[in-house]
Amino acid sequence: MNKTIRQLIAAAALLLPVSAAMASEGPALEKAPINVQDTESLQRGAQIFVNYCLSCHSASAMRYNRLTDIGLSEEQIKNNLMFATDKIGDQMNVAMDKKDAKAWFGATPPDLSIIARSRGADYLYGYLRGFYRDDTRPTGWNNMVFDKVGMPHILWQWQGEQVLKTEKGADGQEEHKLELVKAGTLTKLENGKANTVEFDKRMADLTNFLVYVSEPAQVKRQQVGYVVLMYLLLLLLPFAYFLKKAYWEDVH
Repeated sequence: MNKTIRQLIAAAALLLPVSAAMASEGPALEKAPINVQDTESLQRGAQIFVNYCLSCHSASAMRYNRLTDIGLSEEQIKNNLMFATDKIGDQMNVAMDKKDAKAWFGATPPDLSIIARSRGADYLYGYLRGFYRDDTRPTGWNNMVFDKVGMPHILWQWQGEQVLKTEKGADGQEEHKLELVKAGTLTKLENGKANTVEFDKRMADLTNFLVYVSEPAQVKRQQVGYVVLMYLLLLLLPFAYFLKKAYWEDVH
C-alpha cells in the first residue's frame, strides 16, 4: 500500500513540469467579468446567442422555457428568441446538418451547453475578442486564442478588423499582440488608439450567458443558498450568544 502511494506521488511529481509547460502555452487570458446574478447581462447575452450563434451552434442541454429564470416571460421568449421552433419546451438545437457543418468549416461546430465548463469563461472571453485578419486561412480569419480556427469571425462588423503584430519584449522574447486597424460599429480608433469598451461589454454578456447555459440551475441555486445561509445565521446566532454567556459566566 505504501509502495503504491509512493509511486503515485512520484508520477505526480514527474507530471508537474509538463502541466506547468502546458499552462504557459498560448496568450495570457484576461479575467472575464462574469456575474450570473446580473439578469440584464444574461438577457443581452441570450439575444446575441440566438441571433449570431444558434445558426451553427446548439445548446442542447438548455430549453427555451428555462430562460424564464433570467427574468424573461414566455411571451418575450416566443416573440424575440424562438426562431428554430414554436414549442417553448424544446431544446435550443440548430437545424444545420452535422455533415454539412463539417464539410463547410472543417469540423462540426461544438455544442455550447458545456463549453464554459470545458474551456472556462476566461478562454471564451479571450476567444470572442481574439479574431484577426489572416489571408492564409480559408475564411480570411484566425484567432489569437485558438490558432488556425475554422470558424469565421461572424461579429467582425461589430469589432472591425484586427491584425496580429509581433514585437520583441524587454527580455528579448517575441510577443504577439492584436492591433485594431479598422473600426467596427462598436469600436473606435481615437488618435491611433483603439476603444473597444462597447464591444467588450457585448462579449462579456455573451460569455456570461454561456456560463449560465452550462448550468442553468446555478442562478436559483445561488439565490437559495444565500437565503439558507441567512436563515442559519439568524437561527444559530442567538444560541451561540447564550452558549457563550453560559460558558463564561463562571469565569466572570
